[in-house]
Amino acid sequence: MADLIHRPRRLRRREPLRALVREVRLSREDFILPFFVCTGEGVRREVSSMPGVFNLSVDEVVRDATEAYETGVRGVILFGLPESKDETATGAYAESGIVQQAVRAISRALPDLIIITDTCLCEYTSHGHCGVIRQGEVLNDESLELIARTAVSQAEAGADIVAPSAMMDGQVGAIREALDTNGFEHIAIMAYAVKYASAFYGPFRDAADSAPAFGDRRAYQMDSSNAREAMREAELDYAEGADFLMVKPALPYLDILKAVRDRFDLPIAAYHVSGEYAMIKAAAQKGWLDEERVMLETLTSIKRAGADIIITYYAREAIRAVFSF
Repeated sequence: MADLIHRPRRLRRREPLRALVREVRLSREDFILPFFVCTGEGVRREVSSMPGVFNLSVDEVVRDATEAYETGVRGVILFGLPESKDETATGAYAESGIVQQAVRAISRALPDLIIITDTCLCEYTSHGHCGVIRQGEVLNDESLELIARTAVSQAEAGADIVAPSAMMDGQVGAIREALDTNGFEHIAIMAYAVKYASAFYGPFRDAADSAPAFGDRRAYQMDSSNAREAMREAELDYAEGADFLMVKPALPYLDILKAVRDRFDLPIAAYHVSGEYAMIKAAAQKGWLDEERVMLETLTSIKRAGADIIITYYAREAIRAVFSF
């Protein structure tokens, strides 16, 4: 075998060589950290299915956001747990809504931190669905008005980016029109363009207390078998004025993420969702795998598939691991 000319192993011999030729690198700016904001003061309630993730009152969110910023996190996304819920998701667009309170508090404490708000209704409706219900059906066009109103309220509070996640047809266009009409032309929209009806959301629904009271969300979130439909959804959000396109979940849909990346020139986000996080945590607690290595391998695969931005509950740990030297 002395006549071998090409020996790829030459560049794998030592870590400095491997680092020199590494094709994909994680950076601080890649990560967005989710927070679940609840009412009260001094509240820090761990989510049982998501070790290390908490429901936090506004004061505690500011404290954790500050710690995250000092670690290197440059963006957060906020989900709200209101004190009460109703049929029309009043808490989603109330001036004193829990997310609006958190946006104001975080922006005062950390003016350079990017604040993204989840722009949906399910956390605020008594029935747990992402829109207006009539005779057991989630009504699309009637829901758009409330979603757009929520986006404007979040922008008024100081959000940098609104992120509609309801998968209602036309939601990006409705939000863009409402923001522009109300003087928020500068506020960006991160569209949950391709959001599948996934079983990987289970722990999130514990964290956000947003499980549907009846039925499920498969009438508006995407079927996991469909890829061509994903491109159609992304095309529609692109045409309606989205500034970012998101694929959710990440790992089971890396092929979709790659396809969206190849077709569109917008920044692409991927959500490393609660179930993906919880699986790593559970296996690590059993001693079945090396948590840090699996975390980094997982996040690298998401970036390699085409994500510019990764929303992950591991944002702080990933930054510490990558920049520990």
